[in-house]
Formats: sequence, structure tokens, C-alpha cells
Amino acid sequence: MKFTDGYWQMRPGVTARYAVSVADAVVTDDRISLYAPVGKVGHRGDTLNAPLLTVECFSPAEGVIGVRLTHHGGRLPRRPEFALAGAGESAPPAKAVRQGSTAELTSGGLTLRTGTEAGAPWRLDFVADGQVLTSVGARGAGFATDAEGRHFMLGQLTLGVGEQVFGLGERFTPFVKNGQSVDIWQADGGTSSEQAYKNVPFHLTDRGYGVFVNHPGRVAYEVGSEAVGRVQFSVEDQSLEFFVIHGPSPREILARYTALTGRPALPPAWSFGLWLSTSFTTSYDEATVNRFVQGMADAEVPLSVFHFDCFWMREYQWCDFVWDPDVFPDPDGMLARLKERGLRVCVWINPYIAQKSPLFAEGMAHGYLLRKPDGDVWQWDRWQAGMGLVDFTNPDARAWYASKLRVLLDQGVDCFKTDFGERVPLDVEWYDGSDPERMHNYYTQLYNETVFQLLLEERGEGEAVLFARSATSGGQRLPVHWGGDCESTFEAMAESLRGGLSLGLSGFGFWSHDIGGFEGTPTPALFKRWLQFGLLSSHSRLHGSKSYRVPWDYGDEAVAVARSFTRLKHRLMPYLYRAATQARDTGTPVMRAMLLGFPDDPACRPLDRQYLLGDDLLVAPVFTEEGTVEFYVPEGTWTNVLTGAEVSGPGWHRETHGFATLPLLARPGAVIPFGAEGEGPEYDWADGVTLRVYAPAEGVDTVTTIPAPDGSGAAAVFTTRRTGDEIVVETDSALPWKVLLVGAAPTGEGAADRLGALYSCPAGTPRLTARWSPA
Repeated sequence: MKFTDGYWQMRPGVTARYAVSVADAVVTDDRISLYAPVGKVGHRGDTLNAPLLTVECFSPAEGVIGVRLTHHGGRLPRRPEFALAGAGESAPPAKAVRQGSTAELTSGGLTLRTGTEAGAPWRLDFVADGQVLTSVGARGAGFATDAEGRHFMLGQLTLGVGEQVFGLGERFTPFVKNGQSVDIWQADGGTSSEQAYKNVPFHLTDRGYGVFVNHPGRVAYEVGSEAVGRVQFSVEDQSLEFFVIHGPSPREILARYTALTGRPALPPAWSFGLWLSTSFTTSYDEATVNRFVQGMADAEVPLSVFHFDCFWMREYQWCDFVWDPDVFPDPDGMLARLKERGLRVCVWINPYIAQKSPLFAEGMAHGYLLRKPDGDVWQWDRWQAGMGLVDFTNPDARAWYASKLRVLLDQGVDCFKTDFGERVPLDVEWYDGSDPERMHNYYTQLYNETVFQLLLEERGEGEAVLFARSATSGGQRLPVHWGGDCESTFEAMAESLRGGLSLGLSGFGFWSHDIGGFEGTPTPALFKRWLQFGLLSSHSRLHGSKSYRVPWDYGDEAVAVARSFTRLKHRLMPYLYRAATQARDTGTPVMRAMLLGFPDDPACRPLDRQYLLGDDLLVAPVFTEEGTVEFYVPEGTWTNVLTGAEVSGPGWHRETHGFATLPLLARPGAVIPFGAEGEGPEYDWADGVTLRVYAPAEGVDTVTTIPAPDGSGAAAVFTTRRTGDEIVVETDSALPWKVLLVGAAPTGEGAADRLGALYSCPAGTPRLTARWSPA
């Protein structure tokens, strides 16, 4: 929200007051409290009839410093609040000291420095490694009122020359947020607007820090768009709390942020396979489902999950959680038959109850539906006629809703697509007294928690997975999320990737999108390109609105692309699941913006048409009909995993690809494990694994861990080392394994492979020695 009219004036009706100096400072062992007047104090009389800001500085965790700005502190606490790990306001490592007229609060490698002498100019500096990362300076902390009498707290942090800002949730606008006005406010706006399904009041910059605004309601950002050298954030409230989070690397920033707000759960291995949907408004019944499933089998496209979208229930009755008996007369038998084929089953749900559904009267009678201040159930006719909204602040309503889903789990359903959660009204009263403005964004957290917790109870840890659309900070704990309603165009495909990378820089480890686009019908070329992209994403789903997304509808070549890239993903499972455990353990997403892998390469920071998949694979999807693609590679020799072709960096490259390939590049020195199976994601990844070795560096030990199928530890560990022209691989594995030296000619026991030299090791082989002989 903008308050100023240019640099000198305020907008009509707006009055703003900013901290200008320090009147008093209280420094304790682990906290600094400042009292800041908003005008010049020359004598005692100036202390009368004037506001005084209270500014509390503390540390909730190592490397994190919190600042709470308060105007009037007498407001009662408002619900909801973000659940923060170790939410105590002071962490043991924090230390506050006063030296002369300066006070410092240090936590880990981050220090807040401020003046304490009465009348000292207002300034908070955040310092690391002897450098000021960012500051709250003049006009950087204060409050404003507008013509309607609304009261806003605001903070501003300086931006350095060339400093770039990222994150703020899944945003489809330009990847670098500088110059943008961003409202953290849930909306069902598709992927082609400034609105977002997943709004997260957290951003990071390329200067070694991130900032989390601890407010679940509307947070209005001006990112170099009002004061062009500052990031401003404001809330309609009497208090504003934010945390500056030190890195210095982007990965370390995400690690600290997700330690504070929560790390992703580890999704089950089966969820990484291909999901096929009925699509939204298409006509389907069990015969259609069987035709799709059998068609995938006949086409030899491995399928892991079948998804039933909205119309598995009767029209006008969403959600009553009852299969439409006219379309699915034997749901138990149908689910059992799908299970016999080795498939998991997902069904669509939302948190809305249509008036025609028998559950509406039941929920209304028990007080489970959200009410207006006059006691009536809140209703409207958008989406579902006369629909109400489940009030998840009521524990009994949560249990009631979960009980309906438990019946489906007992029938054989494995997971739920938790759609919607953004359209949450303000003219209501919540059961627990939550503030409607704060609950608007937070509602999705309660909704998804309710469903995820049920899956944990019924299926166990490691088996719970959602396919969720809306989220806010903390939602990363409840994977997986998908990108929402996109058009069937190359532009929308690029929008989707941009949103996913932005979400990954907001703490979310797992992300998906509708292969082929949701609205409209893709051209065969677009569908094939989106198949490549989708099957090189953390999770992969074929889904549309008014048309099916079965590959044969788009030609024989589309079937071949679906087959080859699905099998490729399955073979990459030991690599991908290792990346998934990194997301669980450190908050690093599976699909990574290039700046996460190469923070010191300035060219990588704004890149939004390519990404890293795990540590060692670079993916550059093709966004053109004719197959041309431009991409950037950092320093070193990179190798195309599909073709063996090499490209050198740092620099830009332009290539043209058919539908069998795209730029899928292995990092120099990478050792990438390929599993032996292509028919599904669930198998013993260590049994027969092939280590593909790419351009190994002299004297470097590369450790490759093959995760256990449940992510609990390592099934096998390999260490690869190059000394001169000798390659040595050592392992603790008792299973057979192979080594493929990509780009090398076979020597000794090696065999020729189209990509290089292949060496096979029988079960129990602890060590392989081979010679690196360039082909």
C-alpha cells in the first residue's frame, strides 16, 4: 500500500508519523527495547500530545533477529497467529550489549546495531561479516492513518544498489519482485494475474538475508515501488513484527526460515509417479476411467495415481463426500479394481458445503458452518448454490469434516486434492473469535491441516500427501501443492514455472502443475513440451478443465514422450528422493531457482525459465512451438543427460530440440544415481543402481547416497574419486551396481555404451577401479 505522493508529499487523507530519534533505550541480556518519538524533541513540552513508538528487538532463533513496532499496545491479542517453532521470544545464543552510545544484539552471525543516546537519529542496522546487510532508517518505522480512519503500521528496509528481491509466495508476476506492489491476500485469480493462491509474507534478497513479516492477515508490500530504494511492508494494525534472517547463502536463509515456520513432510515415494485425472467438467464414469487406465497400460506409459475430479459427487451437492450413484454405482468395487492394477486413488474435495447437500443441514444444526454476526450461516451462490463454509476454528467441525473423509479412506481412497480455500469472507464471526481479516489468509492452513492430520492418523507418517492449491506461511509442512488454473499456452507454462520457483524461494519443498494447462486444449506441440517439464518436476499430474489429458489424444509422438519421460523420472527416483529428503531436512526445494545453486554467479539470480532439479541437474523447458530454447549454464562443462552432448559455461546457449530431448544437463563433477526400474517409482533403488559420472574433477571425493524407500536413512553410500586418469568408486552396498563414465571410452572390463563406458559390479563388490579415457 502506498502512503506517499511522490517523495515529498502524502496521499490525500493520509497522515504518517515516523520514528525520528531514540528517547530511551533499555538493554538487558538478550533484548533491546527502544522508545522512539515521531517528532523532534527539543524540550519537555515536546513530549506532550505526541505519540511514542515502542520498538522491541529480540532473537527467536540463532541467526534471526525480530523487531516489533508498536503504537498503541493495549489491543487484545488477535487470532490466528502463525505457529512458530520454539516461539519463545529469546534464544539462548542471543546477546545484547551496550557500549557507550551504541547497543548491539547479536544472534549467530547477525547483529542489530542501534544508537541509544537520547536524541540519537533513528536507525537500526543489521550487520553480518562486518557489512551492513540492510537498515531501518529515516521514515523506516512508523504508522499512518488514511481518510477512512484506518491505522497502519509500516516498516521499511533499505535495498542496496542492484539488490534483488525474491519470494512472497507463488507469484506469477515477474520473478524478481523489485518494482512491484504485492498484497499478501489469498485469491482465486489463476496464473495470469497479480493475485495468488499461495501468499507468504517472506522474501529473501541476493545480499545474504531474508525477512519474514509475522502477520497472517493482509500484508501490503511496496518492493522498490514507492520508495525505490526500499522494501516497505505495512499492516492494518497497531503492531508490526518482522524477523530479519541471516544466511548468508539463499539455502541457509531458507534453512533458518523453515526451521522457524516448519519444514515439509516427506511425501511417499509413490506420489512421485505420474498422476492421471478425469479432468474437471469432462464426462466420465467407471468405463471412462477403465478406458484411461487400460489405455495407459496399452501405451506402456506407467501410471501411479488416478485422480477423480469434482464430478465424482452429485452436481449441486459438493461436498457431501458421496459417490454419484448414477455414475459410480459400485465405488467400493471400482476402487478395489483400481488397486488390483497397482494404482493409488486421489479424490477432489473442497471446504464448501452446498445447501442441497444433506451435510449442510447437519453442519448448520451443530454449528459447524461459518456464521455471520447476526447468527445466520454465511452463504452465497458462487461455485455451489447456497454454499456454506466449514468453520475449522471449531474443533468439533474439524472432527466432523475428517469423519466424512475417513469413510472414503476406508473405501480405498489414498489421498485428497484439497482445492480452494482462498474465497474466505470478512463479514463473519469465527467460532474461536478469530479476527476475520487475519483468518482470510490463514483459513487454508486449518483446512489442509485437518486433512493432512487425518491422513497421518489413518495412513501413517510417510504416507500422507495432499494435492493442495492454497497455502500461506507454514503450509509447506503439508505437501504437495500445485500451481492452480493456467491457460493451455506456452506463456502460461512459463507463468507456472515462474510461480513454482517463487514458491520454492518461500520455503515450499514440493510443487506441481497441470501438464498441458488447465483452461483450453493444448496443441500437440505444447502438450509434449509440457510433458517434458511436468515429468521433470517434483510431482507430475495430467489434468485439464473441459478436455482430457490422456496422451493419445495428442498423437502417437505424445504417447512416446509420456512413456520415455515417465520412465526417466522413475529411474531418477534415487536421485529425486534424496532431493526430497533435503527438502524435509533443510527446507531446500526439489525444484530450485538457479540462485540457490549458484548464489555467487550474478547471471543466475534473475533466471526464471530454467531451474535446478536437486543438486546436480539443470532443466531448461522448451517454451516454443519450433523447439528453440535459450538457457544459461554456469562455469564448467555441462553434459546433456539424454544425448551426451557437452556445453561449456559460463555463458548463454541457444539450441533446437525435437520432442525426445530438451536441455537436461548434469553439473560438472556430478555423480547421478539412475535406478534400474522404469515401470514405477517404488522399488529397491540400490539394487542394480547405475552411477553416471560426469566430468569428474581431480582429487575430489563425491559422495552419493541412495536413500531408503521410507527416507529414514541410506540404503547405500558410494564415494567416487578421480586421481589422474584413475577413477575409484567405493561402496558399502551388498547389491549389484554399475558405473557409467559418461563421455569416456571403455577400458579393461568396461563395455561400450552410447553415452560412455559402462562397468558392472556383482553383488558384494566394495570397490571399482577404472581408467578415465575420453572418447
